[in-house]
Amino acid sequence: MNLPARRAFVALLAGAAAVVAARPLLAQQPTLTLPPVEVIGASPLIGSGIDRNTVPAATHVLDRDDLARQGPADLLGSLNRGIGGVSLDSASGNPFQPSLYYRGFAASALQGTSQGLAVYINGMRFNQPFGDTVDWDLIPGNAIDRLNVEGSNPVFGLNALGGSIDIRMKNGFIYNGSELSLSGGSFGQRQGQFEWGYRAGSFASYLAGTVLHQDGWRDLQSTDLQNVFGDFGWRGARGELHLNLTAAHSGLNGPGTAPVQLVAVDRSAQFTAPNFISNDYRAASINATFDLSDTISLQAVAYYRDLLQNVNNGNAPNDRPCNDGSGLLCTDSGVSTTFGGAPIADFLNGAQYGQLDVQRTSTHAYGASAQVTDAQDVFGLKNQFVAGLAFDGGRTQFNAASYVGGLTTDTRVFVGPGTVIVEAGTNMPVSVGITNATYGAYLADSLHLTDRLVATLSGRFNATFIESTDFNGGDLGGSHSFLHFNPAAGLTYEVAPWLTLYGGYAMANRAPTPAELSCASPANSCSLANFFVGDPDLRQVVAQTLEAGLRGKLKLAKDANLRYSLAFFRTDLDDDIAMVNSPTQGRAFFTNVGTTRRQGIEADLTYSDQRWRIWLLYALVDATFQSGFVASSPLNPGADASGNIAVQPGNRLPGIPLHQLKAGVDYKVTDKWTIGATLRAASSQFLFGDDANLVAPLPGYVTLGVSTSYQVTPNLQLFAWAENVTNASYSTFGTFSPTSSVFIAQAPGANMTQSVSPAAPFGIFVGLRATF
Repeated sequence: MNLPARRAFVALLAGAAAVVAARPLLAQQPTLTLPPVEVIGASPLIGSGIDRNTVPAATHVLDRDDLARQGPADLLGSLNRGIGGVSLDSASGNPFQPSLYYRGFAASALQGTSQGLAVYINGMRFNQPFGDTVDWDLIPGNAIDRLNVEGSNPVFGLNALGGSIDIRMKNGFIYNGSELSLSGGSFGQRQGQFEWGYRAGSFASYLAGTVLHQDGWRDLQSTDLQNVFGDFGWRGARGELHLNLTAAHSGLNGPGTAPVQLVAVDRSAQFTAPNFISNDYRAASINATFDLSDTISLQAVAYYRDLLQNVNNGNAPNDRPCNDGSGLLCTDSGVSTTFGGAPIADFLNGAQYGQLDVQRTSTHAYGASAQVTDAQDVFGLKNQFVAGLAFDGGRTQFNAASYVGGLTTDTRVFVGPGTVIVEAGTNMPVSVGITNATYGAYLADSLHLTDRLVATLSGRFNATFIESTDFNGGDLGGSHSFLHFNPAAGLTYEVAPWLTLYGGYAMANRAPTPAELSCASPANSCSLANFFVGDPDLRQVVAQTLEAGLRGKLKLAKDANLRYSLAFFRTDLDDDIAMVNSPTQGRAFFTNVGTTRRQGIEADLTYSDQRWRIWLLYALVDATFQSGFVASSPLNPGADASGNIAVQPGNRLPGIPLHQLKAGVDYKVTDKWTIGATLRAASSQFLFGDDANLVAPLPGYVTLGVSTSYQVTPNLQLFAWAENVTNASYSTFGTFSPTSSVFIAQAPGANMTQSVSPAAPFGIFVGLRATF
């Protein structure tokens, strides 16, 4: 060995000896463990997250394990079980097409619902351009990595009146391997889910899909869902790029509401049919994030979506045999007519008539957003600044027509082919094209004034433009524009490592949707399937939210933690838009109803250790009208002789329970066997169409679910769950139906107009999950 090599060898031995000699001293030094930082999106785009503890609003996070806690991944069920302020109703009668409410604000697939939540998937706006609706059935739940539910934040754009739901999907960098689950059970349900993720160096792929069929437990109730999601990604030293592709199809038969006297005889019965919706959906998006420096990064997303929706809706008739012996059909306004003004004959010779409303909506949605995130210190203070631009647009072709035909005697199903109804000012075929575009510019800044005190300022300017063209030469053509700037400000203060206080103010707006603008006066009312006959103006809705609260996490033992939060909120909406009944039976219109208010409390408490997970959630949502107005509700038993109701300030908004209590427990009996139970309780809610609170509300309810899983091998799990274990009989949605215009064989002479959508009875399901 030469001299330099020998010296190097001796130096290496000396260094090793020094390390060995120092080991006892090193072992005596305390280990510094930094608390984990949970990041939440500062905007819809991926890559600009901030410490969740610095957000001056309530935040709720569900991850992939929460979604699959009792079996197959279940997005809506997990939101309903795991967030106190969330409730679901079932106006359509299909369990996979509910309206979701958070703090009294809706994200619903049903046209006619006033939408108050913004929903994003991987930075792509998911509210549909035509009515801001949210089609939950098109989202593959097992492909979700996590989702954030946040209080009002203007950075999330239109519809963030009550908050936002920001969904992040899996990709091959964060999920590797394969999983297959198969399950089935009550109501003829059969479901399969798969996912696969693979990474090779800088590239990764992920694929997930769901197939589901359910026969349903009510008459003519069924569901077919198929969806697939793919992510193809690249990751480099300073950036990441992803291509997302989604394809989905759904066929939803929902029996809707049924009169209470019919439900009393048979809870599974439907009133009139068919009530069928089919969705065909395709989406592609590209999202990217790049580090321009150690503190500055760029995030961007571009997307295109295509949705074709067909609706067949059987209803009670507005056209009946005339009383003058003419042998024709009549409405309350005169003789029924078809094309060319030709009168419609009484072709059933006085037998039971029905109406079929058919609509077809073809929507192409597209958009792009880009933002810069700067994490440089400002005057020596930790700071994060975000500035972005956003565009969301859409083109929609809407066609609709009504047919008068017969109804079967026993199940009240429409019998065609029927005759097209063409009645000026009442019921006309529609063909309209709509283009809408929203431009947004936003800023958000979080400045650490001290190690414990963080100030947040943000704002967004929204500009929305809507153009409609009536291809039938009617009154649907028009142009509308809506501009608004929404500021927000808040503070968070870490009193101790286990307690943070926060308070904030936020403003948000939503523009009237094309669906609402086209149906905005009693003279231009729409069928419940939303046929449009005019284009009057509506004012945009502006929300102002005040919120304060506390949150924290207390370590009780080595593996035992207690997480808690308490939030107080009040949101006032100016020029709120509601769908109110028209004097014409079965029709309604949108109108500004003045000021409404949602205020209340959310309290969450969760304990977890190696064996137990126990949670208790409570929400009080006091949703009221703050302005008085007179509305037509001719089927409401409390209406006056003219069919009107007088809404007073303080009357509660329909469909929103004042109190909700949710509790649950998961217990690991052994390392392989887990059991769980969840309880949900809700107080009463008023019926839709009873804004004046004149009729007894839907009763409250309590429902219990249980679940279990057993890990047979490291790669095979068996699971089972049951819903409504006590077989409670309750309803989550109520309204009014024209029972007198349709003969109900099961309840002859029924004259009560109250109508409900009954919840499912006891159901049990089993399945297995295999990982590879």
